[in-house]
Order: sequence, then C-alpha cells, then structure tokens
Amino acid sequence: MQRNATTRYPILLVHGLFGFDRIGRFELFHDVKQALRDAGGQVFVPQLSATHDNEVRGQQLILQIERVLHGTGACKVNLIGHSQGALACRYAAALAPEKIASVTSVSGPNHGSELADALRMALVPGRLPKQVAELLATQFADLLSLLSGKPAMPRNAVAALNALTTAGVAEFNSKYPQGLPSTWGGQGAARVNDVHYYSWSGTLQDDLSQILDPVHAVCRALSGHFVVEAGQNDGFVGRYSSHLGTVIRSDYPFDHLASLGRPGGLRTRGTDPVELYVEHAMRLKAAQL
Repeated sequence: MQRNATTRYPILLVHGLFGFDRIGRFELFHDVKQALRDAGGQVFVPQLSATHDNEVRGQQLILQIERVLHGTGACKVNLIGHSQGALACRYAAALAPEKIASVTSVSGPNHGSELADALRMALVPGRLPKQVAELLATQFADLLSLLSGKPAMPRNAVAALNALTTAGVAEFNSKYPQGLPSTWGGQGAARVNDVHYYSWSGTLQDDLSQILDPVHAVCRALSGHFVVEAGQNDGFVGRYSSHLGTVIRSDYPFDHLASLGRPGGLRTRGTDPVELYVEHAMRLKAAQL
C-alpha cells in the first residue's frame, strides 16, 4: 500500500558537522530523501558550512529557506536537522518563526556533547595539538567542498567544536531556548511561536550486524568519553542531551551516523532509520504541517 507523506509545507533535511549534499553519485541523505519523495514529499537538502558555529550555519539556513519559499510558493517549511543541523534549525526557528512550521531534531546535541567536551579539553590553546587539529579539520572540510563541486563556504573548525561543547550549547540555549525541556531528560514545549518541535535519537546497542560494522565500532570507541550519559549515548550525543519538544523516542537501536540512513544503503533488522523519517512526515501531514 502506497503511503502518503505529502506534507503541507516542504521538508528541508539539514546536515550537521562535516555534512554535504552530494559528492559524485553519493548523497548524504540519499535513502531518506528518496523514501520521502516516493511517499509524496517535497524535499530539499540545503548546503551549510561543513565546519562553523551554530549561528553562522543558522543564518545560512535562513537564506536558503527564503530561496525554497520563493521557488515553491510555500509560506513555511518543515526543518529536520541531523546532529549539529538541529541547532541550525533551532536558530532559524527562533529568528524567523513565521517561516518555520516545525523543527525536528534527529540525534541533535541540544544540551551539548560530552565528546566535544573531551576533544576541546585535549586542544590546549597555544600548543601544537590545537593547530594540528584545526588544520586537519579545515583541510577535510576543503576536501568535501572540492569533491562536492559546490562553492566554498566559510569554515571555522575550532568555532564548530566550541559550539558543540556543553558550555557552548548552554550559551546558545540561553539565547534560543524554544522547545527545550525544563527538566533533564524531560520533554520540551511541543509548540512555541506557532513552531512545532520534535526530536528522536538512538543509543549504542550492540548486535552481531552492528559489531561487524566499522562505523559502529568507531562510535563505540568514542562513547568511552561520556561520563554523565555513559551507556546512554550514540557515540557522539547523549540520549537525554538530544531531547527537544515532543520526544518521539531517544533510545532507538542505532548509532549517531546510522540515524542518517541505512548503513551501506541496506535494510536493517528491527528499527529502520529511514522509515522513521517517512513516519514523521506522515505525522507532520496529520498535524497539517
């Protein structure tokens, strides 16, 4: 049976740190975008700086929202942001709520990332590690821009890292608190300034197929940097740190990168990350969004 996920407003899939739209034949949101379009959705993938702080990326997003509105004739958009992309979406909704129907955070560090804290502590100002890390991150972002064939956008690797720490996000949250829970691990306001807020995320839960996945192995190794949310994270973001608005679920059985789509484009047993996007589009449609 053909499902209908034709939302009232277009959907924008917003990438996070080191994200991109397309490199050659590879698209970051390929499976998600195709599944949404197959279900009748109108979908766009804006291109933001691969490395920069949340406000710079958020301002870039606002400009691209305006282009989508102009090109489609719609008056609002639905934003779905993965990882740091969720913070760019929150910024856009805070500054231009009249253009945003909904914000959905997928594995978003809405209270910061303990992994970012650990990385930032390792980069002592004035010493070689920080300079090396900044150079490598900038070169990697340059490589992504070159491969994608898209015009170079401003990049600042250290600003991006600072913006993802718990302290950096706490400062961001003090200015843009819409949708945040008032208690740790709780749910936030479902609707603020006529913008609907949702979130979902996963936690590392090893099974045979995941153990054999090298990406999952990296996420498992990185999870060792978590203290507050030890055992309750996806390798990059803590479960409760991801909460925003209506929390659909925050312990789906997948790691941080798997929440972008199916590993290797293959269907998975149990929860299918791509299906969550389609189900959510149907949820937005039911809410007349």
